[in-house]
Amino acid sequence: MALSKEVKYDKIEVVGDYKAVQCRQLTVISEDGIEISKSFHRHVLHPDSDISSESQEVQAICKAVWTEKVKKAWTAKQEENNNQAGESSNEQEESSNG
Repeated sequence: MALSKEVKYDKIEVVGDYKAVQCRQLTVISEDGIEISKSFHRHVLHPDSDISSESQEVQAICKAVWTEKVKKAWTAKQEENNNQAGESSNEQEESSNG
């Protein structure tokens, strides 16, 4: 009775204007070559993500799709979102003080 565990990326997708990289990792537990359990873990990477601990395959995909244009667009979008959140917070504060 030999147990084995295999972990691999079984799905890597690039989605959206900012080229988010969605990674699905499959873990399979087998006993004597027969699968007895499997589970999935998912995570999403964005152009400002640290990819140094990702697999070589994931890093290569990220480097290929995250051009300077994409990175700048992502940074601009994040700054825009932060500014909108700050304005919304200020509006709420003013209405509660009013």
